[in-house]
Amino acid sequence: MRAHEAGALHGDIGNRGPAWLRPPVDVNDLVPLLWPRNVVRGAGGALAVAGLDVRDLAAEFGTPVYVLDEDDLRARSREFRDAFPDADVYYAGKAFLCRAVVRMIAEEGLFLDVCTGGELATALSAGMPPERIGFHGNNKSVAELTRAVDAGVGRIIVDSFAEIDRLTALARERGVRPKVLVRVTVGVEAHTHEFIATAHEDQKFGFSLAGGAAAAAAFKILDEDVLELRGLHSHIGSQIFDASGFEVSARRVLALQAQIRDARGVELPELDLGGGFGIAYTTQDDPAAPHDLAKRLRKIVDGECAAENLAVPHLSIEPGRAIVGPAVFTLYEVGTVKSVPLGGTGGGAADGRAYVSVDGGMSDNIRTALYDASYSATLANRASAAEPMLARVVGKHCESGDIVVKDEFLPADVQPGDLVAVPGTGAYCRSMASNYNHVPRPPVVAVRDGRARLIVRRETEDDLLALDVG
Repeated sequence: MRAHEAGALHGDIGNRGPAWLRPPVDVNDLVPLLWPRNVVRGAGGALAVAGLDVRDLAAEFGTPVYVLDEDDLRARSREFRDAFPDADVYYAGKAFLCRAVVRMIAEEGLFLDVCTGGELATALSAGMPPERIGFHGNNKSVAELTRAVDAGVGRIIVDSFAEIDRLTALARERGVRPKVLVRVTVGVEAHTHEFIATAHEDQKFGFSLAGGAAAAAAFKILDEDVLELRGLHSHIGSQIFDASGFEVSARRVLALQAQIRDARGVELPELDLGGGFGIAYTTQDDPAAPHDLAKRLRKIVDGECAAENLAVPHLSIEPGRAIVGPAVFTLYEVGTVKSVPLGGTGGGAADGRAYVSVDGGMSDNIRTALYDASYSATLANRASAAEPMLARVVGKHCESGDIVVKDEFLPADVQPGDLVAVPGTGAYCRSMASNYNHVPRPPVVAVRDGRARLIVRRETEDDLLALDVG
């Protein structure tokens, strides 16, 4: 049975971790599904990525550091592009965005979704063609909409009646006709954490389908005839493994398409089914390959269009996590190791847990604390012949909830000065990073063909103090 990221904390933890976690036969083994494709164990058992030893990366760039396997990211971009040849693939920039990544996905033929003025500024400064940009957001300001319209952004996904009014007034003033999609809240409960499920009724995004707001928004745009309504948009959540939610979503959105056709005589030419495709953070996760997703989604849309007697619209999807998430790992240095009793009666290692403290934490990966997300980890600077021990990788922050990896088996001889690598950290880690406890945010280093380049530099204490005008 496929599991979602909130599941591990609610499993049968006991003294040996969650039920799905098993002691490895060899604590040095890497599970390929969890790691960037160019990561291997090299000389002395240290991890190497694209030909570079992580010990050398740590020496040059320091720790913590996000390490991006550029060829992996590019390959995943191409796989989505090739799996959906007749659709537009929008990289969801909120997962992780910087100018180098904008250029990478543009060179691989993808479009780009942004959801704030800052993300739009990053995209434009990196040279992304504005007509290949989609602009999301539930509370876009007049300034943000003005920038998008003046730049010639390809589509704006409208999220409220107030936004429709703002954009309509702006379009009239500028004498332009922006292309828009209506974001529809379809009432689907995606099987994921409640904070990243986005299509149930009781949340901030979109126009309610059940309450009639979605139809009213579409009719308003068509009747005012200032904005160009291209289609409907639905996004049901994130870290989803089950296609049934997309099936229900497509059925409901296409029923609205038919309702609009019957009421106004207009068949909208586009349909965006959003993203949210899951990745493997641990061995309990079972993500689908892009070509399998494409077959499932195409079958769903074709079937529902036939049932409604609709022409098949031009599709769009929005993978973000599925492209950048597996392409990055975070490299930390161990500072302390503690053994903590868990209340067993035997008094042995099985009755305790090792707390492995690293030089980062919730400031560079808030997802464990925020979403109960599960991650994996491995000793990165050497191989070990020691027995596996149940460990919890924690950070340096003044919070008991400062946990990076809740449960993992690490070698029993892990010690201060060792390097620990955590895979699957490309999505929503650097993007959601903070300066909690005045900790500077880590750099991002892209590695390709045996060469490393800094694409986001490490923050410094001078950066922190520069903002403090007191």
